[in-house]
Amino acid sequence: MNVGGTLIAGPAAGALRGALTVPGDKSMSHRAVMLAALADGVTEIDGFLPGQDNLSTAQMFIDMGVQIDWLSDDKRALRIHGVGLHGLRQPAGMLDAGNAGTCVRLMTGVLAGQPFATTMTGDASLCKRPMRRVVEPVRRMGAQVAGREDGNLLPLTITGGKLKAIDHQSAVASAQVKSCVLLAGLYADGTTTVREPKPSRDHTERMLPLFGQPVAVAEDGLISLTPSGRLRAPQATVHIPADPSSACFFAVAASLVADSEVTLNGIGINPRRDGWRRVLQAMGGDLALVGEATVGEEPVADIAVRSGGLHGMRVDGGDVPDAIDEFPVLFVAAALADGEFLLEDAAELRVKESDRIAAMAAALNAAGAQVEERSDGARIVGVQQLQGDIDVDAHGDHRIAMAMAVAAQRASGEIRIHNAAAIATSFPDFVPLAQQIGMNVRWADGA
Repeated sequence: MNVGGTLIAGPAAGALRGALTVPGDKSMSHRAVMLAALADGVTEIDGFLPGQDNLSTAQMFIDMGVQIDWLSDDKRALRIHGVGLHGLRQPAGMLDAGNAGTCVRLMTGVLAGQPFATTMTGDASLCKRPMRRVVEPVRRMGAQVAGREDGNLLPLTITGGKLKAIDHQSAVASAQVKSCVLLAGLYADGTTTVREPKPSRDHTERMLPLFGQPVAVAEDGLISLTPSGRLRAPQATVHIPADPSSACFFAVAASLVADSEVTLNGIGINPRRDGWRRVLQAMGGDLALVGEATVGEEPVADIAVRSGGLHGMRVDGGDVPDAIDEFPVLFVAAALADGEFLLEDAAELRVKESDRIAAMAAALNAAGAQVEERSDGARIVGVQQLQGDIDVDAHGDHRIAMAMAVAAQRASGEIRIHNAAAIATSFPDFVPLAQQIGMNVRWADGA
């Protein structure tokens, strides 16, 4: 996919040093905007991630009549004037999710409860990603959904209305599916329940009570929501912790470059998002938690990372859903570790912004790594150093681009990473923050 933008990276000139504050959590930024817009009253949010994905979510609600005031020039603080569960207006045109899979899948649940028809679309990449997993449950709840391949592909036209509660058994451990069903459950008669094959990230369950909507999570994993009839804006500012997915790139880089010491400030360590740290520690990574605290309903801590010898391992299946977005850069760690790394039960990586298994295997193997694709993961045998003076394709996937920028820090020469412009959708500050700790990375146009 040609989206433009070439990133030039590596090798690192020396040890990586310093402390970084990465932007707010992307997943929580989506949810905070959605719940604030649907609440009665005014909500202030701090720590919002102003990447294009989250801005797409904000724009959808603006298009449906919600007033959003930006309280800072960098758009990290905002005030949302909620219209209540039943106050959204039918938009004049299509709602555009851009590249944001979380946005479109969660909004499917919100729009299923609205008394009007709405069409959502996205960019070329998002229009190829499967939507049946969220379409099927909202249809069972009573919404009408039309789209390509019988509603599996965008654009989707959702005609909502009065919904009925369902018991949903999710085929995949997906926070997007779970959250879609719970958001639709806000509009349903009765108690909506969701059960997953494995626990997935639980930001929706943690955030809904902040807006006055209880969610019950049983010991056996059954999640239940009985709608209270309204959401209420919290009196206190909603603070969003720093994004662990963003932090992971710098943690891997510091682990791989000799004599590095990097501290990552205020990172969310929710167990359902902390799989990357568990995997990296199981590989021998030196990561220490400092100053653990709670922000809202979310645990946070500074993470102090020091370089050290990494070794291969077999990823615990229980960690896969909790690290699903971080595997591209964990593949980089594995490619430069001692011994064999084996990932299984991660077929979900093939239906992200790109086929991340295929994309990372191609890019790393072009750099001299030993990556064997598996249908649901990969087998990687580590090498001492990667090859430089090569060109690789990020396929319009921000995580592939940033992962290969990390890989280049341990290459024999520069790696040119093409189709990397999508970094703006998820982590627009990646390059300046990387440069701040001494990573060798720049845009080809000099930015």
